Amino acid sequence: MRTGLFGGTFDPVHFGHLLLAETCREVGQLDEIWFVPAARSPHKPNVVMASAKQRVEMLRFAIAGHPQFRISKVELERPAPSYTVDTLRQLQKDEPNRQFVLLMGADSLHDLPTWRDPEAILDMVEIMAVSRGREAASHAPVITHLGEQARQRIQTVVMPAIDISASDLRERARTGRSLRFLTPRPVELFIQQHGLYRDAASGEST
Repeated sequence: MRTGLFGGTFDPVHFGHLLLAETCREVGQLDEIWFVPAARSPHKPNVVMASAKQRVEMLRFAIAGHPQFRISKVELERPAPSYTVDTLRQLQKDEPNRQFVLLMGADSLHDLPTWRDPEAILDMVEIMAVSRGREAASHAPVITHLGEQARQRIQTVVMPAIDISASDLRERARTGRSLRFLTPRPVELFIQQHGLYRDAASGEST
């Protein structure tokens, strides 16, 4: 089975995340998408987050009713921070009959050469890099750093423009503004009921 892996803090999950996942599922003809919440991102170590349990619960609400969307807690079940290359090695060991495809935003693609062991990542998986409402991102800078292998293993995808970020949702929650139509209604209610983000400064996760 071709399985897309979509990692992030999902703090909170929003419609931009869901649209990216669905676009990749359709374009890449993927059988499933696994959302992989990070215990703590090595790229954003100082961002205040909801608890892992709360972020997983919000993801469950967000993907309910979509049988091709699942949650993998592989990164939550080992010590933080979460490195993609370690996650891929573990998943390939645990699920040898799956072909994994790594999903990411175009901005993350530009940072790929700085990740831990990016060559090993390209050895293990294809990558789908998504631009929001613009022309497909160029991966020429990545090719410059990682060689021809990157050209063969990276597919660029364009999704409909949707200007939503988790940092904006956190700031809205902190200041009591509406979250409606930015995240699924059950997620919105969960944030309200649990008072999430009210005392936290806005961070940078998406």
